[in-house]
Amino acid sequence: MIAGRLRWREPGKKAGMGPKLILASLAFEHGTLFFTEASSKKRASLQLVRGEAALRALDPGGVEPLDATLEQFQAALTRENHTLKRALTDPHLFSGIGNAYSDEILHAARLSPLKLTRSLTDEEVARLHDATRATLQLWVDRLRTEVGDGFPEKVTAFRENMAVHGRFKLPCPVCGTPVQRIVYATNECNYCATCQTNGRLLADRSLSRLLRESWPKSVDDL
Repeated sequence: MIAGRLRWREPGKKAGMGPKLILASLAFEHGTLFFTEASSKKRASLQLVRGEAALRALDPGGVEPLDATLEQFQAALTRENHTLKRALTDPHLFSGIGNAYSDEILHAARLSPLKLTRSLTDEEVARLHDATRATLQLWVDRLRTEVGDGFPEKVTAFRENMAVHGRFKLPCPVCGTPVQRIVYATNECNYCATCQTNGRLLADRSLSRLLRESWPKSVDDL
């Protein structure tokens, strides 16, 4: 999902991309599906398996968030004591949520991304379960409407009408507070301090260490 894409072309239409981007092409009677990767870091792969048993062996085992009952959701969430951000993005716990939608879910649930899973109250778990289902279904509906009868080639984790993800310093759509972020490795986590952390700014691993005593502790200190 970082730089890999699936692109569909009807018979007779050109690929419309450089040959270096194309990793594989799957030819069908009614068109060709191109598997591409637009990145210098080649991380894409294809795996060929035979039979449903072999396919299931590749499944990390996370529950389907749109199908899970509250009890199943809570069991997966509290299996280990992780931060909510880590738990929601772990494919061994939840299937297919990822970085972008975990930010949106936590904002909708009004929960800190760094809150530990086993510290949640039953009310907070229920709120998170509802927010997960509502947020994912909202975006399924939006993206289906956007694509219509076409093929979904505009794949991106950053969308204009997201609440917090990718919106660092932009106003939260609920309260107007500038959206904050935590940067780690090649990812970042976005959140609203007013809506999710009672106004407290979460420490950024690199920037807060650099600023030390000068690191603002709340949105009022910014």
